[in-house]
Amino acid sequence: MVNQLVAYKVNDYQKIAKLKLPTDLYEYLASGTDDEQTLAENESSFKRWYLMPRVMRPVGRLSTKISLFGKQVETPVFVSPAGVQALCDPQGECATARACGKMGILFGLSQHATRSIEQVARGAPDTLRWYQAYILKDRDLTRRLVRRAIAAGYQGIFLTVDSVRFGYREADARNGFTSLPAPHRLANYDEDAQTMENTYNGKKKRAWDQNSEMMFEQNVTWKDATWLKKQIGDLPLVLKGVLTPQDALLAIEAGADGIMVSNHGGRQLDGALASIDALPAIAHVVAGRVPILLDGGVRRGTDVLKALALGASAVGIGKPVFFSLAVNGEEGVLSMLRLLQTEIEAAMAICGLESIADITTELVARGDPSRDSHRPAAVRFARSNL
Repeated sequence: MVNQLVAYKVNDYQKIAKLKLPTDLYEYLASGTDDEQTLAENESSFKRWYLMPRVMRPVGRLSTKISLFGKQVETPVFVSPAGVQALCDPQGECATARACGKMGILFGLSQHATRSIEQVARGAPDTLRWYQAYILKDRDLTRRLVRRAIAAGYQGIFLTVDSVRFGYREADARNGFTSLPAPHRLANYDEDAQTMENTYNGKKKRAWDQNSEMMFEQNVTWKDATWLKKQIGDLPLVLKGVLTPQDALLAIEAGADGIMVSNHGGRQLDGALASIDALPAIAHVVAGRVPILLDGGVRRGTDVLKALALGASAVGIGKPVFFSLAVNGEEGVLSMLRLLQTEIEAAMAICGLESIADITTELVARGDPSRDSHRPAAVRFARSNL
């Protein structure tokens, strides 16, 4: 019966996946921290931004193609780095990467993936792949992982900067989700498997993420971002997890080639600002110096347009990847991305937009769309030339 259910929107995949997955795994993927305020507001905050469509404009040659860090992609959507995807499908990150290749979009591989840097490179050789790094206590291991990604043809690096510790996940503690179920492992740590598994699968804490966080360096500074930039040379470095204008400027000073506005899908600090609401002020101070990416709560094509109008160059998808992967593997991810693409194209046409370059701040208003006074000054910014 579950296999006969059909998804008509992105969130349908979560409803179907809930029927298929074990409770502890579903709640690990779906939950946030504490009261899950930020998790909920990541989605609901998009509804407080309104679109201002223009009419009687030609859209017969509509295109969603953009250049992102010098690479052509088919649409301003990418798959955010998110680990342990093999818990949802045997092919794991390889399946998701292949779906991204078929869509012509960027795929982000998590350091905490269940398929290794090299496995994904072999499994999706034609996909535009980026690697996501954490700063580990073992600095040499951090360096080796990044160099492996470069050697395997990854075209950019995300550095997650909001995770010196992980937020407390009550669902995992309640369900006893303290380690990855056998035979799953974090494949990128295989070179030091015993030591690392004793950390992230050590079951010393009540929730799995509290065990895995013990690998992370907690005394990080902006110098660590500068250090990592030196390790990767000409490849672009995007700092993921920035929520304030002050940190956006410090990230650029540290050598970041891009900023990713993200609250880790509501899985870090509960009560933090929704990503879409943090975006305008960051875009205002960045003023086009580097591209800005965003993830958190994107579920509709109209969400994509709102984020682009508020200053993002592209938006990432996270949780829906897990759920569509659980529903139907690679084909599930592909169908989910195609649904989103259909919505983006329809929304662009109805708004009178023939290209992504046509999207400006005039497309969105806050609150009552008939009163420009409701639009905060921080919305006015210069978009980065990609």
